[in-house]
Amino acid sequence: MLAKQKRAAQSSTENNPSIRSMNLILHLLLDAAIIFGLAYLMPQVDVKNFGTALLIAVLLGLLNFFVGWILTFPLNLISFFLLTGLVRIIVTAILLKVIDKFMDSFTIHGFWPALVIAVAVAVAGMLIDRQAPSKRMEERGVVAVAIGSDRHSPTMPK
Repeated sequence: MLAKQKRAAQSSTENNPSIRSMNLILHLLLDAAIIFGLAYLMPQVDVKNFGTALLIAVLLGLLNFFVGWILTFPLNLISFFLLTGLVRIIVTAILLKVIDKFMDSFTIHGFWPALVIAVAVAVAGMLIDRQAPSKRMEERGVVAVAIGSDRHSPTMPK
């Protein structure tokens, strides 16, 4: 029984594709909601509808993955890697302005509103990532009870 529990604890949530995909979907939906909500609150930002905000969130994620490192690395070299979080927020704001130039249904007037959106997206992403199950939660069996639906899981009572 103990060997089964150790094997179950070794299967990390990072390697579980369903948890990773749910985390990605949650990030995209929350980013879209933040962009759409801030567009409602800030007169300098205009988003046509929630579908457009979702497309912006997808484009922002793709640009951050494929192009963001090109901008992030030189800026981190300049700051000696001491301001990595701040550099990432600035790069996200720049990418939002790039998306603004390519989409007619999304406009940002000025750099400061893009920076506000970038900070809000970064804070929300940090909060989501902090709620992700940790290795310690897996070892105690909390994750298997909360996330797993397998009836034959060694951490769930039969």
